[in-house]
This record gives sequence, C-alpha cells and structure tokens, in this order.
Amino acid sequence: MVLLLLVDLDADLAALRPLGGFFLLRTGAAPRSTLPTLAQAYESEKCDVYGNSLTFRVHKVAALLDAPEPRIAASIAHQGLASRLWSAALGCAVLYGGVPDLDARLVRWDADGSAPDDLWLTEVRPLPGNATSLAGAVLDGHLEPLAQALHTRYRVASGLLRGNAASALAGAARQLAGWARANGRPDAVARTRTLATELLAHPGLAGALDPGTLRRRSCCLYYRVPGGGVCGDCCFTRPPRSSPGAASG
Repeated sequence: MVLLLLVDLDADLAALRPLGGFFLLRTGAAPRSTLPTLAQAYESEKCDVYGNSLTFRVHKVAALLDAPEPRIAASIAHQGLASRLWSAALGCAVLYGGVPDLDARLVRWDADGSAPDDLWLTEVRPLPGNATSLAGAVLDGHLEPLAQALHTRYRVASGLLRGNAASALAGAARQLAGWARANGRPDAVARTRTLATELLAHPGLAGALDPGTLRRRSCCLYYRVPGGGVCGDCCFTRPPRSSPGAASG
C-alpha cells in the first residue's frame, strides 16, 4: 500500500489520533488561557501561573515517584517532554510529509497534567517534513533550551540529557513504525526509519546510542526511583549499586 502524503496539515492534525497519546497534539486555544507556553517554561524566572511550569513539573514528578533527589525527577520529566515532542513531530513528518511549526511560544503546556504531557499548539503553520526541519523544530527549538534549563537548575549531566533525547526519538520511531506495519503502511515504515537514522546522526544526538543496538550510552536514573529498574535501552543490564555520582551521564 502506498502511503498518501497530505498536501497540507489539517487544522486539528487528525492523522495523529490513531497513533495514541504520545503522538496526539491538540490544536487551537488551550482550555485555560493561563496555561503557560513552553517558552516560559525554559526561562529561569517565575513567569507563569505555576511560578515556573518546568520547576513545578519536576517537583510534581519527584513527589509522585518519591525520587530521592531532584535531578532524577528532572531527568524523567525531560524524557516525558522529549518523547511528546518527537512523537508529534515525527508522526506529522511521516503521515503528512510536513511538520507544524513548534515555536515554543506557540505550544502551551499543562505542567500539572498527567502523562503523557498535555500540549496545545495554538496555531498550525506547516513546515517541510525533512530531517533538517525536524531537528530545527524539536532539537533547536525545544530540547536544547530545555536541557540548558535542567542542567542549570538541577545539575543534570548534559550527556544524560542527550541520551534522553536520543532514546525518546528512537522510542517514537519504534512506536510509529510498529503502527505502520500493523496497518499495512510499508512506506511509512521506511520513511520513519530514514528520518530517525538521519536525526540520530545529527551532532546534537550522534553517539548517544549504540548504532547497532540503539542502547543508550548513559542512564536516565530511573533505577534510583523506589521500585524502579533499568529501561529496555539502558546502558546497564541490571541496576547498579546507587551512589551519589552513579550513572550521571
């Protein structure tokens, strides 16, 4: 079956709905006008209804998981946002042949919402669906300022955050390719693989995963959460002995 690439992005990005919650990107006005943008979240000041929505989210994750130190919650919060952004952008690139402009000033976020993170894109502006455009929309527009904020506020290692970003991309590609195979979309499988391969070679992600196995070369620290373990792509095969500097990336 030949994949139909739509000429334009529809206003509600309906093609993403069958892919599940991580891919869904709500469009139009957010349910509350007070919800902050992701641009505000990346700022250091108390600048929104939550004080600062990123700080609020990290504290929420820490409380929910009983994380023993803030940087663990910061890493997990980062992974959640990275997964949402990569999933929505990659899904659009594959199913539409284009991606929406994800300018952080256009994306509103409910930091007090459940997982997957609740995101609203207030205006749909189409961009090309190639790897360069995806990298600009997600890596440059979001994951770099997000990583800088978390590194500064919580001392999360840059290598760990690069690993999170690469792992989130690989996970999104795996989910999208699985859906495409199950629905008889071989062209979507091929396009997903091509885009993911090109993106993982980007200087901002290159080397974060083993090229043969796609296992991480860093750890997200989830094993340090009470009852947590190692993820499927972790650099560890079993949880290491915890120590203050363990697996910092």
